[in-house]
Amino acid sequence: MQTKTTLLFLIACLAALGVARAQEKKEKTAFQTSSPWIPQIDVRSDIAIVYGANDHRDMTFEERVASWRKRGYITHFMTGIAWGQYQDYFLGKWDGKNHLSEGQVQQNGDTIWHGKYVPYIVPVKSYLEYMKTAVIKRVIDVGITSIYLEEPEFWARAGYSDAFKQEWQAYYGFPWRPQHESPENTYLSSKLKYQLYYRAIKEVSEYAKAYGKQKGLDVKVFIPTHSLVNYSSWKIVSPEASLASLPSIDGYIAQVWTGTSREPTYFNGAEKERVFENAFLEYGSMVSMTAPTGRKVFFLTDPIEDWPRDWADYKKNYQATFTAKLLYPMVNNYEVMPWPERIYTRPYKLANSDSAVLIPDYYATQMQVMVNALNNMPLSSNKVSGDNGIGVLMGNSLMFQRFPTHNGFDDPQFSNFYGQTLPLLKRGVPVQTVHLENLGYNQTLQHIQVLVMSYSNMKPMEPTVHEQLAQWVKKGGVLVYVGKDDDPYQGVMEWWNSNGNTYKTPAQHLFKLLGVKDPVKDSKMKVGKGTVYVVRQNPKDFVLQANQDKAYVQLMEQAFATANPGKTLTFKNNFYLERGPYDLVSVLDESVSEEPYVVKNRVIDLFDPKLPVLTGKVVNPGEQAFLYDLTRVENPTKPQVLASASRIYDEQVRSTSYQFISKSPVNTINSLRMWLPAKPKAVSLADTAGKAVEILEQSWDDASKTYYLRFKNDPDGTQVSVEL
Repeated sequence: MQTKTTLLFLIACLAALGVARAQEKKEKTAFQTSSPWIPQIDVRSDIAIVYGANDHRDMTFEERVASWRKRGYITHFMTGIAWGQYQDYFLGKWDGKNHLSEGQVQQNGDTIWHGKYVPYIVPVKSYLEYMKTAVIKRVIDVGITSIYLEEPEFWARAGYSDAFKQEWQAYYGFPWRPQHESPENTYLSSKLKYQLYYRAIKEVSEYAKAYGKQKGLDVKVFIPTHSLVNYSSWKIVSPEASLASLPSIDGYIAQVWTGTSREPTYFNGAEKERVFENAFLEYGSMVSMTAPTGRKVFFLTDPIEDWPRDWADYKKNYQATFTAKLLYPMVNNYEVMPWPERIYTRPYKLANSDSAVLIPDYYATQMQVMVNALNNMPLSSNKVSGDNGIGVLMGNSLMFQRFPTHNGFDDPQFSNFYGQTLPLLKRGVPVQTVHLENLGYNQTLQHIQVLVMSYSNMKPMEPTVHEQLAQWVKKGGVLVYVGKDDDPYQGVMEWWNSNGNTYKTPAQHLFKLLGVKDPVKDSKMKVGKGTVYVVRQNPKDFVLQANQDKAYVQLMEQAFATANPGKTLTFKNNFYLERGPYDLVSVLDESVSEEPYVVKNRVIDLFDPKLPVLTGKVVNPGEQAFLYDLTRVENPTKPQVLASASRIYDEQVRSTSYQFISKSPVNTINSLRMWLPAKPKAVSLADTAGKAVEILEQSWDDASKTYYLRFKNDPDGTQVSVEL
């Protein structure tokens, strides 16, 4: 085994140049997998992100990487930073010491586990040394130059272990204080959790860069993370936006999927799942976190999720999250799925059933149509329909006051955030989120005309953000401050009440820089060329009770009119976006009308595995649509595949023929629609050995000049030959 491993290592080193050249290829789509290559999961994205550096029972890590490279994939690497298959560390094999006591511990003394002998970790120095030398070094030695440190997570309910107490003493210089005893203790505990993972990411990423440089490799480091919206809602603390300014961080994966977006929210007094709306806000928070810093971001979706449901539920919510991410045309990099081995090879136990079934053929086909469309999804300067100049301010400290509850002040289902956003989003206003941590970048507020903010659920971690906000307002911005400033975190030990500052609330410092008195009542004030509105109501009040958001919405109409004289804020029940030939539509329920959205052009329905050509599409409230508009085909004189449940390679167009290779996982069915100048004289399929492949279905649509094919997929490739 040692000889074999050494040989593989040498091969990997020799392949490093080839890997570097491969990196120059398009790195647009990816998936993550802990499996070696098998034909059932050959998704044909650009990148295979190999998960975990541990050896399997019958295969080394190096062999797993080699199996994907052999199939033409660019190989990246991902591992958990807060947990992982690090039993050699936890159980003492690495340094002779048992480290299980370094897990995150709750008040009752229980460790929070991610799996057997896998605790969520307090990232102490010895753990960081292990991550560097036992994990990252091995990965770079195999020639991988893109590393993903997944989910830097510290549970808000944790913070009671000896390891955490020692880190507290070292950071604050005074003994640990139980977070359940006061709001200040909770805030300080969360701030330390944030700092510990900031340090962890900084040290490990800097090591990766430096070690790669020693070997002549340009190593990039990415952070796959849930959105700030989700972590705050789920009561988890993470460095989030602060990492975007680290020189050693190159980007993120936005981990948004049905499981995060189906978290119930309050709106109009009703608590329920609002998957599209939640996903739209989650992806938006990732854009606002990365765009001003120029960092690359991949958007993730998942065709299934962790909890048993039924396939209709998976399909409906996958379409909702998929549409939400495509409504951000400034992003065109995607993790098309996590864990294809889970999706394709493991029977799933459905809700309310004792049976477990593999993914149905129709859903696998639809999913593959969608993910292969992402390979061609263009960037676009178009904007989603509606008034795009309204932003809601958010910051990392949203995660600091979520658990436990103090002095009876509660924020059910993160409603102080949704109270600022959902009343607008539900009326068809594509509200943006703006990160406090990025206010120092000029691009952050460049296109924001009206900014809503509240300190009811977050606090400014530095006074400079108030200087930046005041400067923006004085130059003409419209600021809407919403909040009573009566939560128990207003007086925690922070910069606004220490080192010579004596402000009772952070907002008092902001109002001083704006040159106005801290208003006790609802107010409107002119500040320089800008305007400040103050609403002395906590935003959660707008959504926890029915019909309580009307005054807030009317105020937002006034604020918008102030920023845009002569214009009226547009309310509607839908969002629409054109991206190249693609149409994205989402129609909202609980909105201003029950009217459907009607697309009138000739389109291919990409949410239908049969890829039908329609002369129009009606999208009803609560539904989304993903369409290929046949009036916007690029190069319409050229034969081409418009949509397929496979990836297309080696296209050859001649005067009398059109050929290409189609590849997709085995045991799935392809559905393909191509654009041709006229009805073909003949169409034939063959495998790599030249053997004929059966056509399961074929048809010509004369009105659209498109030809439809259905056949079994083959990861090795099916050659499609069209005689024109």
